[in-house]
Amino acid sequence: MVVDDHPVVREGLAAMLSREADFTVVGEANDGQEALDQVAALHPNVVLMDLKMPRMDGVEAIRRLRQGYPEVAVLVLTTFDSDEFIFQGIEAGARGYMLKDAPREDLFRAVRAVARGESLLQPAVAARLVDRFQELSRRGPADDALSERELDVLRLMATGSPNKDIAAKLVISQSTVKTHVTNIFQKLGASDRTQAVTLALQRGLISLQ
Repeated sequence: MVVDDHPVVREGLAAMLSREADFTVVGEANDGQEALDQVAALHPNVVLMDLKMPRMDGVEAIRRLRQGYPEVAVLVLTTFDSDEFIFQGIEAGARGYMLKDAPREDLFRAVRAVARGESLLQPAVAARLVDRFQELSRRGPADDALSERELDVLRLMATGSPNKDIAAKLVISQSTVKTHVTNIFQKLGASDRTQAVTLALQRGLISLQ
């Protein structure tokens, strides 16, 4: 299954993959929510997932697929090569991570690898991921205490988003957001949202870019 919110890209990928004798494209989806619906109906072996999409982004869709359909292998195919996107995609449960400028043969190789239950990262992506893990290990346990979901909430807090908007963007309840905010305060030793964001920026946990 090919999941991408750009019709030309999605249809082009589907056509390219269909030309391979051992591939069958069983469906296409425009966003993460549609991908979940299609997986439930079509049961693909591999989902080729973009990350930046409307309604539900690829990271949240991957998390939900891992929970509901652990047998489905997810291969991220995106234009985003920042450490944040790479780390989130892998943390969510993707078996592979490729950039859209990768040669088609590399993409085919990645699809076959994740279908066999293996993991495959584009070399440039793998190098960035290694660098990120090394950076996290140098920071020590105090900075590593926040979960990836708490970091998601923290990044939205840094934009000034209220709990209601954070809940909508992350597709979680407001009570869950409140719990995350409380945990963030405790872990960072902060007394309010402004202090929490300030401490996170100082420690390099988030950025405003």
